[in-house]
Amino acid sequence: MQLSPHYDFPIIVSIDGSPSDQCVPLVRQRRRLEDLLRGLSDEQWNAPSRCGTWTIKDVVVHLAGVNRFWQASAAAGIAGTPTRLLGGFDPAATPSMMVDSLGSITSAAALEMFVSSNDALLATVADLDDTAWTVVAESPMGHVSLRLVMQHALWDSWVHERDIMLPLGLTPAVEADEVRSCLQYAAALGAALSIGLGQPITGWLSVQAANPSVIFAIEVTNLVAISELADGVVSVTASCLQGDAVQLAEALSIRVPLASSAPHEWHALLGRLATAFDTPSEAG
Repeated sequence: MQLSPHYDFPIIVSIDGSPSDQCVPLVRQRRRLEDLLRGLSDEQWNAPSRCGTWTIKDVVVHLAGVNRFWQASAAAGIAGTPTRLLGGFDPAATPSMMVDSLGSITSAAALEMFVSSNDALLATVADLDDTAWTVVAESPMGHVSLRLVMQHALWDSWVHERDIMLPLGLTPAVEADEVRSCLQYAAALGAALSIGLGQPITGWLSVQAANPSVIFAIEVTNLVAISELADGVVSVTASCLQGDAVQLAEALSIRVPLASSAPHEWHALLGRLATAFDTPSEAG
């Protein structure tokens, strides 16, 4: 389905944290994935990923393509002229069309595209001060802070890194700051898209995850606000999602089923995300 980004003020999503806290994990995750890809054989490049009919190479081509959007969005936001490119964007159909449009390319060409697009993106956000990280830029949710645009970019690449590695029998790295960022963003994205669909899951939700410890609350009104909580501090009135942090991030990214014992509000929120991405909410 087509997205309906929120371009008006107030900004639709806020997430607790330092303005520049996405920079280190953003760089680390992309460089790590580059190193992994350099070591793959041609057979592995053409092996199936977790993304439907996409091969590993298709996933990398997709990441290179969306990097160009992240870079353009960041540059426009820093310049004070945030883009409005995603009205009517279909997150289910458009990425596949982008990959298909390139036809057959070599694994070496796909890797070069990915590395060069990473270089351009990371150069755009290098050496920014905290004020620059708070400028408004475009994400699939609409106009948010540049920090949240890069948080979406990290989440997308982190999930796709796992889409590449797990089918190959490889063990993905687990970095606490990356997991925290991706789990929080996946939760925020589902809540924001529920508002965009006109079917918001309003009220208070919370997450209490382990390995690493990630604890936060979400308030959903006509906006989404995520607040980090101290260990053991979870509202008794909030629908609390509990479990392993990586597995919860995977579930909220529609990669593994959400436990049937999870609060019904979380199943409803995941259903809204699945609707937006035209994906079964219990994908395995």
